[in-house]
Amino acid sequence: MRPTVFSSNVRLRSGLFRWLAVLSVSVLLAACGGGGDSGSSSVSSGGSSSSGSSGSGSSSTPSAQPIAATAANTVPITVGPGAQNFVNIPNVSVTVCAPGSTSNCQTIDNIQVDTGSYGLRFASDQAAQIIGSLPVAQSTSNGQLAECTQFADGFTWGTVRTADVKIGGETASGIPIQVVGDLPDSTVPLNGCINGSNESSSRQLGANGILGVGVAATDCGVTCTNAATSNYFSCPGGTNCSAIGVPVAQQVVNPVTKFAVDNNGVIVQLPPVATSAASVTGTLVFGIGTQSNNTLTGATSYRSTSFGNLTGTYKGSAVTTIVDSGSNGMFFTDSSLPACTSTFTDFYCPANATALSATVTGLNGVTGTVNFTVQNAQTLAASGTSYALNGLAGSIGSFPTLFDFGLPFFFGRYVYFGFGTNGNSPFVAF
Repeated sequence: MRPTVFSSNVRLRSGLFRWLAVLSVSVLLAACGGGGDSGSSSVSSGGSSSSGSSGSGSSSTPSAQPIAATAANTVPITVGPGAQNFVNIPNVSVTVCAPGSTSNCQTIDNIQVDTGSYGLRFASDQAAQIIGSLPVAQSTSNGQLAECTQFADGFTWGTVRTADVKIGGETASGIPIQVVGDLPDSTVPLNGCINGSNESSSRQLGANGILGVGVAATDCGVTCTNAATSNYFSCPGGTNCSAIGVPVAQQVVNPVTKFAVDNNGVIVQLPPVATSAASVTGTLVFGIGTQSNNTLTGATSYRSTSFGNLTGTYKGSAVTTIVDSGSNGMFFTDSSLPACTSTFTDFYCPANATALSATVTGLNGVTGTVNFTVQNAQTLAASGTSYALNGLAGSIGSFPTLFDFGLPFFFGRYVYFGFGTNGNSPFVAF
């Protein structure tokens, strides 16, 4: 595949299915719950403040520069070729250790930062050094515990294991994670994995794993405590997998919620990109209001649902809005924007750069306007060497009431995701 041929890799990740969950719990197969742990600082999700270094919601040319990733509660984000030459994939490095060990560890690079899902998942084909040291969780029926996690472009299938996870200078000890692709395709439960293809390898994921740091604590919550609505499975001997209810505490967890202190949210900071760049480097900051480098200033806060959903309007029509770094473009329905031809048909190719706007509204009643520009996707990709593309946008297909602020939205902004843990209301701020 050419580095910038991305029509078959529309990274909608979990955003689409999280939106469907608002309509029907029966189709909710990822990111549906909340939880908590001790040590979080309380952060208000209401009100607003004037624009500052973070770039406000109404700014047409966000210009914020990321802070240096030198503190313990930071890790560099790179948008570049990554693991598989996919465009607009924000990646970090994550160190996975056997529980309780400081030496039996493997650092896995090119893990995608996804604010639209919850929990750490990595491809088994990139973790040969450590995978055998991570104990597989056991179900209540004494089978291997596995999970089918639905994303908008496919699903991940693999065991749930226990690991110590280190990101930057922070550690989450003994947490449930998912190892993707460590079970044969023949074990995929036909009644539980319903969308797209099995993304069982780094090549299919477009990254070596997914770091879900959205606003929820666990990837399913109370829905998955019931076998009838669970995306967890018990696999005796690694086969004959059947759906099973799993207590919230044993579900795949957002690792940041298990950090000692900086555990109540994250800030995604990426530099501005005029139109395209070979690569850019930003910073993922852990915690909001817990350190001097993560105060919530110069941003407007929008309280969200437990899934991270907001509302809004686009060209006068009501939309459900998500802010999702796991989507590699802005995705929305607009029949006035021409689709690209040939390999880029999922994306828009206007003859000229097109200035547009959408409104965003939080559950706290705060409303803001986001101005953005849609560029011609074929022109953006023409060099074949640019992996950070601003203005990349595409059609949402059969979901006309969804508006997905994907990775281009993040360029030049500080985007805050406050977790719905310890009594705090989940929110998105920018």
